[in-house]
Amino acid sequence: MDLPDFGIPPQLARRMSMAEQHEYLRTGMTRRRTLVTAGAVAGGLLTGCSESGTTTAKPSPFATTKSATPKVPGSVVTPFGRHLAFGSDAKTQMRISWQVPAAVKKPYVRIGTRPEELSRKIEAEVRDLHTPELQGVRPAFEQYYVHAALDGLRPGTTYYYGVGHDGFDPASPDRRSTISSFRTAPATPETFVFTAFGDQGVGKDAEANDHVLLRQDPAFHLHAGDICYANVNGRGKESDSYDPGQWDLFLKQTETVARSVPWMVTTGNHDMEAWYSPDGYGGQSARFSLPDNGFDPRTAPGVYAFTYGNVGVVALDANDVSYEIPANLGYTDGRQTKWLDEKLRELRSSADVDFIVVFFHHCAYSTSTHASDGGVRAEWLPLFARYEVDLVINGHNHVYERTDAIKNGEVGKPVPIGESTDPTRDGIVYVTAGGGGKDLYGFPVGAEESYEGHVRERESVTTFQWTKSRLAKAETVEWSRVRYRGFSFLSVEAESGAAPRLKVSALAPSGERIDHFEVRRGA
Repeated sequence: MDLPDFGIPPQLARRMSMAEQHEYLRTGMTRRRTLVTAGAVAGGLLTGCSESGTTTAKPSPFATTKSATPKVPGSVVTPFGRHLAFGSDAKTQMRISWQVPAAVKKPYVRIGTRPEELSRKIEAEVRDLHTPELQGVRPAFEQYYVHAALDGLRPGTTYYYGVGHDGFDPASPDRRSTISSFRTAPATPETFVFTAFGDQGVGKDAEANDHVLLRQDPAFHLHAGDICYANVNGRGKESDSYDPGQWDLFLKQTETVARSVPWMVTTGNHDMEAWYSPDGYGGQSARFSLPDNGFDPRTAPGVYAFTYGNVGVVALDANDVSYEIPANLGYTDGRQTKWLDEKLRELRSSADVDFIVVFFHHCAYSTSTHASDGGVRAEWLPLFARYEVDLVINGHNHVYERTDAIKNGEVGKPVPIGESTDPTRDGIVYVTAGGGGKDLYGFPVGAEESYEGHVRERESVTTFQWTKSRLAKAETVEWSRVRYRGFSFLSVEAESGAAPRLKVSALAPSGERIDHFEVRRGA
């Protein structure tokens, strides 16, 4: 059959890169694609995969989009931007997501325990995302994200998978290079590593962090928000500058890691994209499939929890409590904080959980440009203290900064580099891991950098916190222990057994260590 005038001739497609195909199709099809209403971008889940055959989709608990009708042959549409996430049960559930540059028919995942035998076929769901035209600034933009939910997996098992659709079979000989793998959480605790950062964006420094991060062989990665910076201003308003094409670049950049390492994201201020839904999270719901065990995954997709080994992980949306950037202040009407109370109580009472790690975007304690958010402190710190949270990870400030153990708003115990702390006695260590790749910030005048190999004596630092009236309240603090103005990420090794511990390190993209300490409960 003849291709439409905006299709890619097969002989040309074979010579084009993914990015070239995407640009070719996007340019030719923008005005011809089915438009999707801005409020209907959140997708749904699929049923669990069976032991053989094809798994079919079930009705979504979310508001779903109507998939656009494909206008080019599936054989010329190459998937890209694969990214994984656990379901609510990391031992038995995995969510596989990817992007296609044009609408496709019958997308699916092939999966098996050997790369040469991808016998199970699971149907996937397309979530179409329409970004409306902004007159004189950007044209209308169409993006297509695909998601498959894998349930009923075996714990501690490596699975191989490929993504496809009508006309593109990952099991065919010429597509087998697209096959990747993942591993489910173990049935019983064992030593493992996870990594974390925030404020990544797109660029060589973000990509360099990804490369050295992958060498840590992490079981999963925590992204503390401000994911790709398609929204340049980060105020959560429709007047913000916005380029949805940045997401294409970001997912392609991140695929080298996220295709095999579950990429667990939460929501930063730059991730409020007001063109898709009243709270700005329609875009996130279209692009990511995350655990759906938060208080309301339809309105707060960045709020959820999962347990891996002996570590319970809680993701929060700090836009809900931020005094600094109030676009979404109070949008959950207290439901998120109530859910947090219940989740922390559940995790702390579990005999299988030694450590609780909480991550979110805005800083509870930092001296850098955005400083500390009084809303975070007022709403959540009492709960962290009550349930003796073991580690809190933030982004927002584009630096690495780490506190001593903080108890009742003061230093409960100094924690110099290489030392250990006990949250049951000393308080909680807060880490700002905002050196994921975006342009770096600095520290206040007089607050010199202090990190491994460049340690300075602890000193008082003059900084501030945001108040409810959006005024900056000055404060002089002594809790700022480590400060590093450079790109970096966290690498955390979790050990179980008779003497469980978290071995926390901060690494530069060169692999050089800039900080390390240990968390030991009841030591």
